[in-house]
Amino acid sequence: MSKISFNNQTQPFYKSVKKSVEEYFARTGQQKTGNWKLYAKTLILIPAALGIYAFLLWGAYPALAGIGLSVLLGFVLVAIAFNVMHDACHGSYSSKKWVNDILSYTMNALGSNAMIWKIKHNILHHTYTNIDGLDDDIAKLPVLRLCPTQPRMAMHKYQHQYMFLVYSLSSLLWVGLTDFMKYFSRKIVVTEMKLTLKDHIIFWGSKLLYAFFYVALPIYFVGFGPWLAGFLLVNMTMGLTLGLVFQLAHVVEKTEFEQTGEGHKVLDEEWAIHEIRTTANFAPGNPFITWFVGGLNYQVEHHLFPRVSHVHYPAISKIVQDECRKFNLPYHTYARMTEAIASHYRTMKALGHGQPLKVQRNTPIAA
Repeated sequence: MSKISFNNQTQPFYKSVKKSVEEYFARTGQQKTGNWKLYAKTLILIPAALGIYAFLLWGAYPALAGIGLSVLLGFVLVAIAFNVMHDACHGSYSSKKWVNDILSYTMNALGSNAMIWKIKHNILHHTYTNIDGLDDDIAKLPVLRLCPTQPRMAMHKYQHQYMFLVYSLSSLLWVGLTDFMKYFSRKIVVTEMKLTLKDHIIFWGSKLLYAFFYVALPIYFVGFGPWLAGFLLVNMTMGLTLGLVFQLAHVVEKTEFEQTGEGHKVLDEEWAIHEIRTTANFAPGNPFITWFVGGLNYQVEHHLFPRVSHVHYPAISKIVQDECRKFNLPYHTYARMTEAIASHYRTMKALGHGQPLKVQRNTPIAA
């Protein structure tokens, strides 16, 4: 089996940036986990989702209002995933483990599975970012070709045109297909999953509850046709938003890719520098986007410090930029989200046509 590791013997960059961030928290007296800003989001988003859901079941409204509310519910649910679930699964929501554990199950409430997510995202994606053969986030063949070392098929020539449709279906595919594929194969890419009795119970219990609350109950109250329309709108809104936000961080023109080889491959740089080269921020100056996506527009900071809550990323981004300057490293960022989307579009088009990617390697940020 292919294996890859980093040159982490000294880690001068990571030690320096970690020390600077630790000094920031010591100086400000803040905890690294969430604060009132995160808790306020939770108290807004979860009741909002429950309220919209209840109104869609029992309210009297015209079809157009139902369409609008279904889309709104999709946005609120994906905001819960970005803000609550994501921090909780990383253990950065609260300093109390039981709080993180409970809130991580918001992933199950959205239809997927927290245990599977923690393996595919926390372990594989965060350790082996943009490494073909290990990072599950870029393992979307044969539908999408997301890195230059993957085989190209004829249909990939059009992937920049159909990718948005694929992203919009990603929530439905998680719930109804890929979770089950990983569960029954007991494998995520090359990582074996060892499931306990508790894992089995939670997996099947969550899926049954999802079927009851998202399928059976709505059909009973509103009928099959309105349910199907609303169900698709909710999930397509979630899927498109999730797909875009996560792809804008790694599959853009400024980021780099790596691949595993036969046997054991050792990269000549430390893990933290690999994260810097394979990750990009977008719209860091937009407070609404930062609020809505749970700080995931600060992906550089998130990948270096996944156990720090996203509410701190705007502050520590200045520290990370200074450290990148000190070590002559790039700090990839797109000023606006539209710029990042355009870059992702061009990257996917180049990958689909088999064109070489123009990677900005060894380009330090300006002093």
